[in-house]
Amino acid sequence: MIKDENQINMNLSKMKKNILLLMLAMPALIGAQNVVTGTCQVLTSPDGAYRFTFYQRPLAEGNTQMCYSLTYKDRPIVEDSKLGLLIENPLSESSQGGASDTCYSWFDNMKLLDTERRKVDEAWKPVYGERNEVRDYYNEMILKFHQEEEGKNTNVYNKHKKRFLNIVVRAYNEGVAFRYHFPKTKKGDTLHIVGERTDFTMPDGTMAYYTKRAQTAYELRPLEGWGKEESERPLTMKLPGGLFVSLLEAEMVDYARGKFRLSTARPSTLEMTIHSSVKIASPYSTPWRVVMVAEKPVDLINHNDILLNLNAPCQLGNTSWIKPGKAFRCGLKQAEVMAAIDFAAERGIQYVHMDAGWYGPEMNNNSDATTIAEDKDLDIPALCKYAETKKVGIFVYVNQRALLRQLDALLPLYKKWGIKGIKFGFVNVGSQHWTIWLHDAVRKCAEYGMMVDIHDEYRPTGFSRTYPNLLTQEGIRGNEEMPDAIHNTILPFTRFLAGAADYTPCYFNGRVKNTKAHQLAMAAVYYSPLQFLFWYDNPTLYRGEEELEFWKVIPTVWDDSRALDGEIGEYIVQARRSGNEWFVGAMTNTEARTITVTTDFLKSGTKYVLNLYEDDDSLNTRTKVRTTHKRIKAGDKLVLSLKANGGAAMHFVPVVKNELVI
Repeated sequence: MIKDENQINMNLSKMKKNILLLMLAMPALIGAQNVVTGTCQVLTSPDGAYRFTFYQRPLAEGNTQMCYSLTYKDRPIVEDSKLGLLIENPLSESSQGGASDTCYSWFDNMKLLDTERRKVDEAWKPVYGERNEVRDYYNEMILKFHQEEEGKNTNVYNKHKKRFLNIVVRAYNEGVAFRYHFPKTKKGDTLHIVGERTDFTMPDGTMAYYTKRAQTAYELRPLEGWGKEESERPLTMKLPGGLFVSLLEAEMVDYARGKFRLSTARPSTLEMTIHSSVKIASPYSTPWRVVMVAEKPVDLINHNDILLNLNAPCQLGNTSWIKPGKAFRCGLKQAEVMAAIDFAAERGIQYVHMDAGWYGPEMNNNSDATTIAEDKDLDIPALCKYAETKKVGIFVYVNQRALLRQLDALLPLYKKWGIKGIKFGFVNVGSQHWTIWLHDAVRKCAEYGMMVDIHDEYRPTGFSRTYPNLLTQEGIRGNEEMPDAIHNTILPFTRFLAGAADYTPCYFNGRVKNTKAHQLAMAAVYYSPLQFLFWYDNPTLYRGEEELEFWKVIPTVWDDSRALDGEIGEYIVQARRSGNEWFVGAMTNTEARTITVTTDFLKSGTKYVLNLYEDDDSLNTRTKVRTTHKRIKAGDKLVLSLKANGGAAMHFVPVVKNELVI
């Protein structure tokens, strides 16, 4: 009995402590606003760092507003903020979306019926990825609400009927995610969502890495003066207290794309916007809204598995045909493709890609992607057979105009020809219609063993976990636009948090603004299971440059990945392991800097040979990259002097019996 009493006292003491902490945090987060009695619900991450607090505030006429706040290690992150969706009903085919007299929220005056809680701690192995195992570890809270409408509002959908709604919250050690879920009803209610009330009130003085579209440059902006402009996601921010925050979207597969705009009514508040209205039928879950916090910027990168964890597991039974690798874009003559295949085989590149134009003008609706353009001498089945003898595969580009008309005919034909994958071009993104079309197209490709690369404005939200035949996507300002080194050192902390990106690194092209060692390092810094290299280059430009051995031997998927050091827009050091070998890329912005890399990531007690590739303007070579080979062990420090716009690439290979293992 004494033991039981002691345990009870300990539990009471712990409960009082938690209540005290909550009371201390609440004033800073919700100010003097009242909280409806009995509505406050708190969820913490397994390590206790994140604390998500849900509550309802009283409004006029007896209504209530759903709200939340978020702290990290007792520091305010998201202050008093709203939750909710705007719904327009009755649902009609003529409805065009946007607010109207029939627009209302299910979230006003709902009653909390129950709260379910659970803890999950599992691990899963991806088909490929930045790590060979992912831990899925979180605490979950499901808030269950209902509202019984008594017909007071003549515009309200389904008068005299109970409405049911869940808010699902997950707290990971890596971040917090929440979504709205409409449980199944007997009639399977249909709803027309025309907007979100979800917002994020950030601490005063927060600065955001704003980008207008998926392929535009970044600006560091305060949370003021945006006008009607919206920012892409992920949206990474610097808080005045020194923390870093990123807002992301996960599992957006049948909804409308979200972006962030500034509230005109509340300072320092970001509102979640959706591209256009959404039609749903219960049961239905909206995409996850995700908040990641880090004390160091590289922790955002190291915690990016959260987006994959928020997506459904792989839906493919057999994935042996999904083979990540490097790719090389070729010319569109038979001889040019043959030469590209030979170059790829010699340079350790797994795929050759035939880009736009092989079946005719891509923007012409009459171009037939089942045939070869009249001005091309291509024999694709023969090229696929030749490539197979070289252990090289063929990808082809198809514009969405042809995909939309011909996908069902293209897939069996391309499989017959021997094509391994398709690069989707100029896809439409944003609306629910095109979101559903695009993900359905990826599913159809999987049925025919076809890998996919989606180009242009599409940004990932984790769908590659569910359908890993989607190897990569663009949605990035890459070497097609030739950005500067500042942009390149922002990307790991922003766009790449969402997943793989097809940056298309160049090497020899004269328009590149950065050094050759900076370009080399991209293969290690930037993650893309289908990694295009030598973009805008051709096989004749290669003249045996020693440093290009780095691109030859580096893989595109990994057993482990660790961002070692970096500051947003200044520099980045990224390490990745494949088997027993490590590959490291370091990139700086437009300023020269000296950085120290501590090799604690190497296996203790193992000796390595380091192949180091650095810029050296004193060399009498056209690429001016110095190659150095040295012995090294775990814990040794490397001092790198990076020139402006420069970088360094490193390959660590274990030594066995004093021999280099390659």
